Amino acid sequence: MCGVGRRKSSVARVRIKPGTGKLIINRKELKEYFPLLKDQNQVLAPLKATEADSRFDVVINVKGGGTTGQAGAALLGIARALSNFDESLERPLRELNLMTRDGRMKERKKPGQRGARRRFQFSKR
Repeated sequence: MCGVGRRKSSVARVRIKPGTGKLIINRKELKEYFPLLKDQNQVLAPLKATEADSRFDVVINVKGGGTTGQAGAALLGIARALSNFDESLERPLRELNLMTRDGRMKERKKPGQRGARRRFQFSKR
């Protein structure tokens, strides 16, 4: 089964199939791709919530953004793939808020300004 997850400017395409619990991200192991423990826990959260961490092999292709955004995208992609695989898994994922897309994006730079919110310094004279 497949699932797509997005966060900020990151996109993760996730494929799951019944297996032994291998998790590959961009042809690397989880600990090699995400060295920070918080990112590893975030990616594994949907598998642990449904107690499926040793039942599925997960292959993730992730692009764009930084490490935290990519981990969030992978989380949503895995949750959606599990939900597509078995409808009964959707309820525990929703209860832990793992099926919700984080809609926060970087605000665009406005014309005539230094940044999204930053203005040029005001000079009275």
